Amino acid sequence: MHPDDFTIRAPGRVIRQPRGFWAYIPDPLPPALEWTPELVAASSAADRALGELAGLGTALPNPHLLIQPFIRHEAVLSSRIEGTRTSLDQLYAFQASRELVQLPLFDLPEDVQEVQNYVNALEYGLRRLDTLPVSLRLFRELHRLLLEGVRGEQWTPGEFRRSQNWIGPPNSTLESAVFIPPPVAEMNDALAALERFIHEDSSLPPLTRLALIHYQFEVIHPFLDGNGRVGRLLISLLLQAWGLLPQPLLYLSAYFEARRQSYYDRLLAVSQRGAWSDWLLFFLEGVRVQAGESAARVRRLQALRQEYRSAFQHARAAARLLQVIDWLFEQPLFSIPRLAAFLQVNYPTAQRYVRQLEAQGIVQEMTGQARNRFYQASRLLEAITMPLENNR
Repeated sequence: MHPDDFTIRAPGRVIRQPRGFWAYIPDPLPPALEWTPELVAASSAADRALGELAGLGTALPNPHLLIQPFIRHEAVLSSRIEGTRTSLDQLYAFQASRELVQLPLFDLPEDVQEVQNYVNALEYGLRRLDTLPVSLRLFRELHRLLLEGVRGEQWTPGEFRRSQNWIGPPNSTLESAVFIPPPVAEMNDALAALERFIHEDSSLPPLTRLALIHYQFEVIHPFLDGNGRVGRLLISLLLQAWGLLPQPLLYLSAYFEARRQSYYDRLLAVSQRGAWSDWLLFFLEGVRVQAGESAARVRRLQALRQEYRSAFQHARAAARLLQVIDWLFEQPLFSIPRLAAFLQVNYPTAQRYVRQLEAQGIVQEMTGQARNRFYQASRLLEAITMPLENNR
């Protein structure tokens, strides 16, 4: 990182450290923003899209059923930005195979536990909001869950860093880093200021505040590992904490992952030359796009649920089969013993229900084995993961 890359418009200062490298100290939020007509229009468009999604979320008859696939898909995409290659069906396979006493049935990537940790952290954070505001303490709690038992566990899970870190390509050093966050003492001051900004009254539009907070957290980079994932978790949690959405249905990881280099470039441009407008336009467009996609996927999931339920409205044991249909939205990959345990019925009864689901094309057996058989609701998974224009 070179000090000449930072102009007089940078919202912070670059200071030389005793070891010879330079580090960046961000100014406290909020910055002075120029509300151009383009930025005002982007803010309004994002607000409208988010409002439409909020209205849809309020009208959901059983929101818990549809939220579970969204949370898991977010975990896959947010972790993918960090280099994981786990897919949504592999995540569900990992969750389902943990019931096996012997060796796992599925050939799963090593990083699947990292993705599961993201699910655990997001679900924990959403519950924790009932007892703890978004705060430095919650940052640490989320971080501990993210790094539990996975690569990076040696990087002090649940603790802010006590040494200097840096951002750059693999094998980069302090001397060759693209960006060096604030040293520890200044980091702690910046975190305290960020926490105050999160909770103080502000005349700024909430989505603009959210974009500023995400930038500030990433530039502070308070952990030795996992900063990107915690920063994306905070977006979801603040949307809930501020009452912008009634259900956690909006996630920006898909937008960031598809435009990864632009995402990094815009964050860096803010630090180097105060390019707030470019970053805010990028972030607000992400909200608009992802809110629209989330609304479309919610409608597709609702239609799929109604289609499945219609197939069994007048069948024998209809109440039980409708219960199984709803359960599939939480467990789209399952075994007969797992279904039997959920319904509290014996194996033959659960097997009979599965055969009826197979006959309707709702689930398919996926192992081809005589024992330890697993079933998957493929169309349900496609409704979340497939591009909308190709989604059935």
